[in-house]
Amino acid sequence: MAAIINVNGRITTDQDAVVSVLDHGFLYGEGVYEVVRTYGRKPFLFDRHLDRLRRSAAFLSLALPFTDVEFEARVRQTTDAFFAQPDATDDVYVRFMVTRGVGEMNYNPAACLSPTVVVIAKPFTALAPEVYAQGVRAALVPVLRNHPGSVSPMIKSNNLLNNALAAQEAYRRGAFEGIMRNYRNEISEGSISNIFVVKGGIVSTPPLDAGLLAGITRAFVLEIAPAAAVTIRETTIHDSDLLDADECFLTSSTQEIVPIVKVDDRVIGDGRPGRVTRQLHAQYQRRLREMLSV
Repeated sequence: MAAIINVNGRITTDQDAVVSVLDHGFLYGEGVYEVVRTYGRKPFLFDRHLDRLRRSAAFLSLALPFTDVEFEARVRQTTDAFFAQPDATDDVYVRFMVTRGVGEMNYNPAACLSPTVVVIAKPFTALAPEVYAQGVRAALVPVLRNHPGSVSPMIKSNNLLNNALAAQEAYRRGAFEGIMRNYRNEISEGSISNIFVVKGGIVSTPPLDAGLLAGITRAFVLEIAPAAAVTIRETTIHDSDLLDADECFLTSSTQEIVPIVKVDDRVIGDGRPGRVTRQLHAQYQRRLREMLSV
């Protein structure tokens, strides 16, 4: 089944989609993006992702060339073209990107006359049920999260080298995810996820000033926690807090809530997904079903 790509309003397949090599997104990584997934052909938390795209773009002084209504229509047009394929799946991975656009090879934003807007719709591959039932292993990697005074982690940027290096180190060590520290040697986030630890029934997650992306799923978990009878606090987390935790889990828009049962060679808790993690994931799925049924 082909991925469907929309480049500046032109829909084509992944074999024919074209972006200029003079685009500043390609040359310099100047661009922002978001990822959503669909459940039963309905995108989840799309409005929140679009809001964050606008916040990220503002950091780059990148004016988005569309209204929210116009962009929602463009995404729907792209996913409709995907679903029109005879073998289309109902669950789709949607990535939308906006770059500075095509211009002269310099850093002057004025060199680019208009942004490039790309929407990608491809089959979504869910994690195996065993991942949630048994948990995963993570690795504490030596790659530090970007200093906020360098490339702010609050920008969901197309420039993902920091994350890529962290993830690649984790993969070399046979781990599912790489956990990064910040320049103060505090736990920050994963290469593609936010991190939570549980101790004595209380959930902790690093605050935004620990140098992490304000995850959409992270915020959603904070929102639903009271309904799951779970207390979550934002507080500084060190290696010892992570390694001595009763439970640990990660959150992401495509993976929901994934239990971490081992960090490097250290078993977390009893080595199985914990009660609090299971409660939160159950509440996540209940709330998801409620929101998509409206």
